Amino acid sequence: MADTATPNVIRRADYAPPAFLIDTVALEFDLLPERTVVKNTMRVRRNPDASRAAHLELMGEQLEFVSATLDGQPFANAHAHEHGLVLDNVPENFELTLTSICNPAANTTLSGLYVSSGNFFTQCEAEGFRRITYFLDRPDVMATYTVTLRASKADYPVLLSNGNLLEEGDLPDGRHFARWEDPFRKPSYLFALVAGKLVALEERVKTGSGKEKLLQVWVEPHDLDKTRHAMDSLIHSIRWDEERFGLELDLDRFMIVAVSDFNMGAMENKGLNIFNTKYVLANPETATDTDFANIEAVVGHEYFHNWTGNRVTCRDWFQLSLKEGLTVFRDQEFSADMAGGETDGSDEAARATKRIEDVRVLRQMQFAEDAGPMAHPVRPESYVEINNFYTMTVYEKGSEVVRMYQTLFGREGFRKGMDLYFKRHDGQAVTCDDFRHALADANGRDLAQFERWYSQAGTPRVSVRTRYDAAQQRYSVTLAQGYGEAAPAARETQKGPLLIPFAIGLIGKDGKDLPLQLESEAQASDSTTRVLEFTQTEQTFTFVNVEQEPLPSLLRNFSAPVIVEYDYSADQLAFLLAHDSDPFNRWEAGQRLATRELLTLAGRAASGAELQLDDSVAAAFARVLTDESLSPAFRELALMLPSEAYLAEQMAESNPAAVHAARQFVRKRLANALKDDWLKIYEQHRTPGPYEATPAAAGHRALKNLALSYLTELDDPAETVRLASAQYDAANNMTDRAAALSVLLNASAANGGSAEAQHALDDFYRRFEKEPLVIDKWFALQATQRGSAQRPVIDVVRKLMTHPAFNLKNPNRARSLIFSFCAANPAQFHAEDGSGYAFWADQVIALDAINPQVAARLARSLELWRRFTPTLREGMRAALEKVASQVKSRDVREIVEKALA
Repeated sequence: MADTATPNVIRRADYAPPAFLIDTVALEFDLLPERTVVKNTMRVRRNPDASRAAHLELMGEQLEFVSATLDGQPFANAHAHEHGLVLDNVPENFELTLTSICNPAANTTLSGLYVSSGNFFTQCEAEGFRRITYFLDRPDVMATYTVTLRASKADYPVLLSNGNLLEEGDLPDGRHFARWEDPFRKPSYLFALVAGKLVALEERVKTGSGKEKLLQVWVEPHDLDKTRHAMDSLIHSIRWDEERFGLELDLDRFMIVAVSDFNMGAMENKGLNIFNTKYVLANPETATDTDFANIEAVVGHEYFHNWTGNRVTCRDWFQLSLKEGLTVFRDQEFSADMAGGETDGSDEAARATKRIEDVRVLRQMQFAEDAGPMAHPVRPESYVEINNFYTMTVYEKGSEVVRMYQTLFGREGFRKGMDLYFKRHDGQAVTCDDFRHALADANGRDLAQFERWYSQAGTPRVSVRTRYDAAQQRYSVTLAQGYGEAAPAARETQKGPLLIPFAIGLIGKDGKDLPLQLESEAQASDSTTRVLEFTQTEQTFTFVNVEQEPLPSLLRNFSAPVIVEYDYSADQLAFLLAHDSDPFNRWEAGQRLATRELLTLAGRAASGAELQLDDSVAAAFARVLTDESLSPAFRELALMLPSEAYLAEQMAESNPAAVHAARQFVRKRLANALKDDWLKIYEQHRTPGPYEATPAAAGHRALKNLALSYLTELDDPAETVRLASAQYDAANNMTDRAAALSVLLNASAANGGSAEAQHALDDFYRRFEKEPLVIDKWFALQATQRGSAQRPVIDVVRKLMTHPAFNLKNPNRARSLIFSFCAANPAQFHAEDGSGYAFWADQVIALDAINPQVAARLARSLELWRRFTPTLREGMRAALEKVASQVKSRDVREIVEKALA
């Protein structure tokens, strides 16, 4: 499992086409948990566009080689080794049959073919197929596949693989078979098989062209009642892709399968998507509003890959964002349209709420990645372990890069570019440059400068200066771009200015948008938002006929993934929060106002000074809280303070304890100052009656539960505990029940423990002990609770590690407890005694021996260690050095060695 060899650095510049191509693959599986026999018959030929190779070298890991035949004859010149198979003296064009054996039951990495809960599953992206059979396991080798599965009918009554079912039947000795054919060429990472005791929810739908398709969601029998939402999400995805992009489902059937042991969220294998149960199973009693929204988004994401990832795939793994960034953009647009009114997304306020949620994730997680040792461009230049580059940069920043095309060209221009992309490249493995060229050519634009978004790492900073000439009625906006103090890993990639679409509006003293007319234009535009194409290191744009000095609304709708530097006053931010017509910037003004105040308070807390909150901050929050013209969902986002992790990253020297003290101080002041308003909001936004998984109902619940969480901070929280206990007992949905339990846990921490919190915690476990995904929530709520000096959360977490329901081998369970504590509870994790870091090191080492991919993700919790206070830095360095001295996998070594370098 572990690879202790010196890791080789793989570089994009060294790409060479494969020396051989594989046109067809016929796989036969005799499925046994400890000894699965795989017969692989391939039609192979030399690649005329590649250098001639002396040998055919196939990848293979943890395989037992049995035999090789070439054109039907035994082939003696095949030499197996730890990492593959070398075949000498092969002809120009030939049929190669290889037989090998693997052990799925022993495969705890969950990469390749493995067993979970007695069923067989696969995960082949990025390099898992080589754990199934010897192969040219790289994305630019595309073939058509026929797959025959044989297994015990009693133990594995369902046999699934990619594509269309050709035939199935019984065999002697209680066995049976199924034969599948995928007519579309695909790389090996999109191969999948599933075998086991499963049942399906089925629907038949017609595509826009009138073709009938079979849709199936396969789960274990006891989970069938939790599949309706996933099926509805799939149907909505199919309809949306037809209407928005003209893309139809191309197979006769489309299958989703849920498995609890899975490293990722889901996988887009052609026609047979395999999902983590977390992103399939939902009913009101077990899933929160966030779960329902995430299922819709992830089902959409994997379905949209059918075209952006499967029909057109990436040439090599450096081009990963070609499929992932593009498909994240598509799933974000899908979710926004669903929230905003089916496929047209006509409710712009609802769309804006989705946009805010996406940007919050980007800024909290991807901006931090850009500032650390793992910083890399959207299209990386090198890697040691490809699994480490399934990152926020590739996915989320990659999505923002795609969104900028749409911002520049509009929806219609973007659709033209997509149409040309598929016309040129359907059935091919291509690059990010191929996508950029299609968008440029379809819109008659030169996008050579735009390529820098793919090749430069780091988060750009745009500083803004403004000048108003009242006599000439001219308003000048000067933009300057750079990277500030970028991380060394990012700095070396930065070669020149970017093309930045910078959306701007001008707001008058009455709070209304002013007309926009640039000096080069004959008349004002109809739109009150203008996208400036900012292409130089410094550039000035001048608006004319500006009758009064405006307040600029900068980077509307977050039109580019940059940090804007402009010295707004507190009064100006409060004005934007009250009046900006751009919902994103209205939210942004409140976040800037809160961030500025919180960082000032954190600095005072760090020095032991007295904390005070300016009355204007509470007044600004009160205006939003009581503004009935704003949707509940928007108000919930606007009233949520920036996270402790985000705030700590904004400090010159991160101090989680000071940030926590400052944030809790502000929450307490806002709770007491606005107590009556919070109570009123809590009552007004109850959702009586049956649960509805709609954006509107979710918005009411979100605002109500935010009010309850603020009320926890009251000087006397007895009334809040009563409300939370009543809500917990009466809840008919998991959103309200989990929110109430969270409030009770935090109130308990503030008061040295409470019977109400313990009662609810025990009751929660008893109710849901047979629902693994709900027990994940039970673990996570305890790992992220506030804690106190008398009862630090690390003690709770260590005790929960011994709970009978905890299993380190299950990625969901490990994430729910260990990751939640290390990544989502910074004040407790970063305790000055270093206990959190010692715990982290032990868990990374333990996970590395079981599942290096999961261990590597946990290892990234300390990659920004150099930015913390000296005491914390030393504790983190010691933990990193301990991990570096003991782990064996390339996955974890790459992370910790880059962090320590």
